[in-house]
Amino acid sequence: VPWFFFSEALNNGTNALVEYKYLVQKVVFNISVLPVIKILSALYVHVFFVAFTAILFTCYGYFPDLYMLQVVYYSFCMFVLVLALCYFTASVVVFFKDLTQIINIILQVGMWATPIMWQLGIVSPKWQIFFKLNPVYYIVNGYRESFIDKVWFFENWQLTIYFWVVVAVLFAFGSLVFKRLKVHFADVL
Repeated sequence: VPWFFFSEALNNGTNALVEYKYLVQKVVFNISVLPVIKILSALYVHVFFVAFTAILFTCYGYFPDLYMLQVVYYSFCMFVLVLALCYFTASVVVFFKDLTQIINIILQVGMWATPIMWQLGIVSPKWQIFFKLNPVYYIVNGYRESFIDKVWFFENWQLTIYFWVVVAVLFAFGSLVFKRLKVHFADVL
């Protein structure tokens, strides 16, 4: 469920400026909201899938509890992470159209590089750190811990701090690139 949100939001957010180029070419429109709008639209589908997952878990005897409220926190984490990435990718894709195909390839590889359909425990402990460096791992594992393992997010405080530091750096970098390239968007599109 979180990976579907991540991939849909990243794809839609990356293409937001190209898709709405008629708005980008207008001087009075704040184009920095376009990736946010595309991510919010993916969030509606995500909310449906989370609700469906909760219903499915209830059918199997795992009734909703306080741990499941963490899904709101992890969804917010995913929103901020995708927004940070989209500010960078949306501004670069205006100049380098093939970035969309590269992102699709990275998403396909990333689904298997992130422990989604497999447990991290099957990997040697010395290699597990490389998978934990992926910020999406924090979110996917958080969903798993909310629904199945019943672990609070602050119990993994080192991973939480690492995630927010990475997101802050990505957000600062993405915002800087977006701000610097924004003046050229209308000319290129």
